[in-house]
Amino acid sequence: MTALVDEIKVRARLRLNAARRDAAAADLRLRDCLHDCARAVGFAHWEHARRVLGAQALPGEDMGTFWHAPRTGILLNQWFARYDQAKAVLAADPGAFLLPYRRQFFLVQDYFIREIGVDPDSPAWAVLKRDMVAGYGSAAWLSLAMHRLRAPAPTFEAG
Repeated sequence: MTALVDEIKVRARLRLNAARRDAAAADLRLRDCLHDCARAVGFAHWEHARRVLGAQALPGEDMGTFWHAPRTGILLNQWFARYDQAKAVLAADPGAFLLPYRRQFFLVQDYFIREIGVDPDSPAWAVLKRDMVAGYGSAAWLSLAMHRLRAPAPTFEAG
């Protein structure tokens, strides 16, 4: 799980080094850059990203907006407040993918997965049975989360 956390740390260090080279922010600290990099990929702050991406979040905790893209709002998705409800609908729709969003859950189709920069045909989805909640912290989850983390920045930003 540390690969995801390390990716955020590397981004923060690169941002800090670039700012120092450009003398853009003499008082900028690594902590500030960690928070900025975490927020850029859908988390409230660095500790939130570290906990979720490090597979330390407990069921029911806020999972951030990491698996959502603001510009996908026009796509039809099914939203659920409870995981058991989402899982039941997923069982009836084998083409759907179940993703977390903060403390909620939503079902999407393959076009949504492509829009967030992840391959819907990745073998990892089969391992997870297309359920990112049940597979949280597994090697398959880690693989897909890394693809999501490395997706183009516009997939995380509001258009």
